[in-house]
Amino acid sequence: MAAAAAAAAEQQSSNGPVKKSMREKAVERRNVNKEHNSNFKAGYIPIDEDRLHKTGLRGRKGNLAICVIILLFILAVINLIITLVIWAVIRIGPNGCDSMEFHESGLLRFKQVSDMGVIHPLYKSTVGGRRNENLVITGNNQPIVFQQGTTKLSVEKNKTSITSDIGMQFFDPRTQNILFSTDYETHEFHLPSGVKSLNVQKASTERITSNATSDLNIKVDGRAIVRGNEGVFIMGKTIEFHMGGNMELKAENSIILNGTVMVSTTRLPSSSSGDQLGTGDWVRYKLCMCADGTLFKVQVTGQNMGCQISDNPCGNTH
Repeated sequence: MAAAAAAAAEQQSSNGPVKKSMREKAVERRNVNKEHNSNFKAGYIPIDEDRLHKTGLRGRKGNLAICVIILLFILAVINLIITLVIWAVIRIGPNGCDSMEFHESGLLRFKQVSDMGVIHPLYKSTVGGRRNENLVITGNNQPIVFQQGTTKLSVEKNKTSITSDIGMQFFDPRTQNILFSTDYETHEFHLPSGVKSLNVQKASTERITSNATSDLNIKVDGRAIVRGNEGVFIMGKTIEFHMGGNMELKAENSIILNGTVMVSTTRLPSSSSGDQLGTGDWVRYKLCMCADGTLFKVQVTGQNMGCQISDNPCGNTH
């Protein structure tokens, strides 16, 4: 084949281009195709595949790509769920929102009955109803609590309580008149009209008084402690103490009872005539009173013992 090609080239170069017949061209094309199909090593270069540059995401990059795709899919599902919930709760339709309205002044108006757990209004926000309609707030077997900082208003089934560490005041929004205030330096504390009792855990005040036509009653379920930094003065037409347990009077200097003092001995402990004084773990004292109302105690060491002791505070008269 190489010799024939060389001869054809020489003939073409000496005598000019040689025209071939259709048969010669077909035979030449068939021989070239036959040689090309039988030569499997044509253009083959032996190489090492490990040294080739690998394309695509392989190894850790592939695993990271799979994780990113899964994360995007999860976010898309969560976004779809949130969208469906918002669409079902707010009821967004072609005509807008069916359950609430947004105004340019910042007002958010609920047009239907809304079920909410906790509401956090913005600073100096107002919660109210329409002018000619009542605002109904209902708690399902739970108290309704309004809280701002340390001030809390709790509306329960049987009571309504207000607690605050900084004080509170109630005023008429139309006349701006203060109806009730705990600012004792500016306003004297008075119970509002119609309020008969005040329930507190601890109160610090200069004095507690009642009006001239009613009694002042202080009742406690457990223990009541009345303490004064410069003394405690109890004044009244009639003062009565009713206790289910003990009554303890303590003073740094003296206790003065000015007036008629009556003690009911029905609930006081007593001993039988057969008991011996000074035996056992009991230490007995006798309550004595001076002519000026000063009280003092005398330890009982024998029967028919009086108040005559050497160091009594009354002197000779008691």
